[in-house]
Amino acid sequence: MASEPSKLDIQLRDEVKETDLSSRMSTTTEEAGEKQLEPPANDTSPSPEGPQEGDALSDYLTGYKLLTLLCSVGLIFFVLLLDNSIISTAVPKITSEFHSLPDVGWYAGAYQLASSVLQPLTGKLYTYFPTKWTFLCFFFVFEVGSLLCAVATSSPFFIVGRLVAGLGVSGLQNGSLTIVAGAVPLEKRAFYLGLVIGAGQLGLVIGPLIGGLFTQYVTWRWCFYINLPIGAVAGVLLALLRCPEQVVKAPFSLALVRRVIPQLDIFGFILFAPAAILLLLALQFGSGNTYAWDSSVIIGLFVGAGVSAILFLLWEWKAGDVAIIPFSMVKNRIVWASCLQYVALISSVFVGTQYLPIYFQAVKGVGPVLSGVYLLPSILSQIIFVLGSGALITKIGYYLPFAVLAGIGATIGSALISTWGPHTSTGMWIGYQVIYGIRGCGIQLAVVAIQNALPAKQSQLGVSFLVFCQTFSAAVFVVVGNTIFTQSLINGTIKQVPSISPADVLRAGGSADAIRSLVPPGSPELAALLRVFSTSFDTVCYLMIALASISVLASFGMGWVDTRKKPQEKPEAIAEA
Repeated sequence: MASEPSKLDIQLRDEVKETDLSSRMSTTTEEAGEKQLEPPANDTSPSPEGPQEGDALSDYLTGYKLLTLLCSVGLIFFVLLLDNSIISTAVPKITSEFHSLPDVGWYAGAYQLASSVLQPLTGKLYTYFPTKWTFLCFFFVFEVGSLLCAVATSSPFFIVGRLVAGLGVSGLQNGSLTIVAGAVPLEKRAFYLGLVIGAGQLGLVIGPLIGGLFTQYVTWRWCFYINLPIGAVAGVLLALLRCPEQVVKAPFSLALVRRVIPQLDIFGFILFAPAAILLLLALQFGSGNTYAWDSSVIIGLFVGAGVSAILFLLWEWKAGDVAIIPFSMVKNRIVWASCLQYVALISSVFVGTQYLPIYFQAVKGVGPVLSGVYLLPSILSQIIFVLGSGALITKIGYYLPFAVLAGIGATIGSALISTWGPHTSTGMWIGYQVIYGIRGCGIQLAVVAIQNALPAKQSQLGVSFLVFCQTFSAAVFVVVGNTIFTQSLINGTIKQVPSISPADVLRAGGSADAIRSLVPPGSPELAALLRVFSTSFDTVCYLMIALASISVLASFGMGWVDTRKKPQEKPEAIAEA
């Protein structure tokens, strides 16, 4: 009898390696479900699943090594989102040089298709293969795509470059977050992830400004050449650093590749790819006015996407924990609530980033460069709130209040911005953007919540699923915003400026000079036309308000969790209990 407790303790310590030792009995009950995801540690048979949990979970960086890693990853994250937005001001020049206005939709569409389709599979790759070298492989593909775009001699050549860049991007955002998560403990991740995400958001906002400068004063090709030197510096720094893993991984070898391939859920990916491609094609063709929304082509694409999605979901349910999107992970309340909070908040930001410059250029009459400057109150306040909330969470441990505050700030800020008109004062548009910047409190918190809720072995899959949801939803809601803006512009033009054709207004785009050239100088119709653009912008703001409100509601499901490091009892004390 005396030997039984000792044997039970040994078994518990083997099976529940990552849990709170002070609550042995409750943890054992919870782990019963988790053991479906990972085999017992005392199973001596060779496992085909590759990485296992081990000592690397607490192998963190400090000092100059951590600073260097953050700088390199932050630079790459900056380049990633810079590339996403810098093209907006270069597109008119590119289409003029290549005589390819009908292809303009594919400049962004090819990029989104490639990055969205491959996204779920990247989580599996980061789970089994070394994080740093997997990340650098994706970054190399992205750099090759940037080079192809920079040297393109035709529109098809340029589209191929965007496609290649999108393939590289598919593994960069979640890879960046995974690298930072492995380098710092959980209680400090909110702050350091905020630094990296803040750098990326800076690139997203100043992209149109830099793109305008290059296009106007140098050449549009530098919008892509700029990725090469910045990327080279960041890539070399990262290659020379040691990047701690969250789990122990087997050394890379052909035997590892053969063992991992069955775990990648290739068949699930084959089913997922057409669903994503067909849906994005339907959105691309519909928003670009290539086909009418009620045409047989668009309807057929939506139906094909729906059927493929159903087949994919059935297969994922059958595949269980080997699936690229395991249902056992997604049904976790903290996981799906965090994804919903992140998707809603970031989609609101993406929609705002696209239409705020249109307001400043079309309504206020400034150029591309100055419109980028006018966005600084929003991005600077966001960065301040990102860093401030990260520092406070490190001290108090609870992230939920900041997620709620971010959603409330974004909702109120969007509502105030929706009141802008042609005569809004400088103080108002600066002040309202500062309030809108409160959204920065919650931008990084979904990553922290998911990594805290999932076992270390599923952490990469969780982050990959989060980034996929964000990427895919942002593409969808940008199209929704474009449809709302376009329809409002057409209806407003017909009612308020009947002498101008709505088609001419749409062809003019959003630049100040093009819009003002639609009416004779000094014409009273100019004021009416500017009101139409202002009202259309306000209508898009209602979408931003709705998305931000959803993020508030989703925040309450992210869990009241203290992420601070808890003292652990010694194993001897547990054995005596």
